[in-house]
Amino acid sequence: MTDTELVTDSELMSIGAFAELAGLTTSALRFYDDAGVLRPHHVDPSSGYRFYSRSQLTRATRLRQLRAIGMPLPTIDRFFTASAAEATTLIDEQVARATTQADEIAHAATALKASLDDADCRPLCAVAGPVLAAAVHQVLASTADDPDFPVLGGVRVEVDADGITLTATDRYRLATRTLVASRLPTADQPWAATVSGKDLAASTSLLRRSPSVTLAARATTLDLRMADSTKTPDSTKTPDSTETPEKFETHCRLLTADFPDRSVLLASLAAPTHRVTVGTRQFLKALERAPEKVGLRVADGRTTLLLPDESVELDGTSTGHDITVWFELTTLYPALSNALGSDVILDLRSTDQPATVRSADDGDLTTLVMPCRPH
Repeated sequence: MTDTELVTDSELMSIGAFAELAGLTTSALRFYDDAGVLRPHHVDPSSGYRFYSRSQLTRATRLRQLRAIGMPLPTIDRFFTASAAEATTLIDEQVARATTQADEIAHAATALKASLDDADCRPLCAVAGPVLAAAVHQVLASTADDPDFPVLGGVRVEVDADGITLTATDRYRLATRTLVASRLPTADQPWAATVSGKDLAASTSLLRRSPSVTLAARATTLDLRMADSTKTPDSTKTPDSTETPEKFETHCRLLTADFPDRSVLLASLAAPTHRVTVGTRQFLKALERAPEKVGLRVADGRTTLLLPDESVELDGTSTGHDITVWFELTTLYPALSNALGSDVILDLRSTDQPATVRSADDGDLTTLVMPCRPH
């Protein structure tokens, strides 16, 4: 159906009536007419009044939606002549641009706010950048993008005399990772806050190439100060001259909502009734064929993964009486894929209590995974 479809005068409506039906203003309709993206069906030659037909409502509605996502008019022109697949691509590209712009604005605003409280900047500790990047990646698998509970998209960062602890949870999983850090002389008190997971994720590429990262706390941000070790030395420098590495600083926003207390949760767990030690690689390989839910059976000292059409016996050991615990693939797989070392330990409690997944070679990465019903 085109905008030039023949209609009778009685079927035409005024610009005001059409604007109300389309959810647009009359000034917007005049603008879109002048821009050539939504012409009136008829313009009275004597009065200049614009008239529209009901058949134009679909185009007008889509135009309003496209403007709502910020699509520029030249692209909108292409949208209305594109195939469905091409139009979908144009929408995706616009959303990607808008998301990038929103992130850039948010980061600029965060840096601006951080600059307002320079006097309150508090150095905390220093840690190896690649190690911190790996830890962030490991715990981020347990975050959630939940508009109703934005704090679940954050990572709880705690700095004390023992080092740095990172914790994340989506209410179905909880991951906690502890790192050894060099405490700075000025960091005489423990510090804890919930840090934006998105900001930490955006910082990992810089963290990975920085041998050392200094953490500093402000009122609204956790600052990560890095030295770039990838700069090529200047061959024109004399042997006794030094070149200061380029410094980078990124500001990660602090979230103000209360974060679930991991110490209370961990202390409330019942003692494990079963312990399973298996090879991580074999476990993950078997899960590649898994459906939405998988069963883990412990019987006679053996551990078996239950799939729809087969059972896979896993190499390793297990203790405890016969039991089968079911898990959602989307909660179990990330816990295993981020484990450290070649083996993992799973501590089971019952069919409806959290299971603990620990790295057998390095027990400071711990993930709690909730079981599910088998059907």
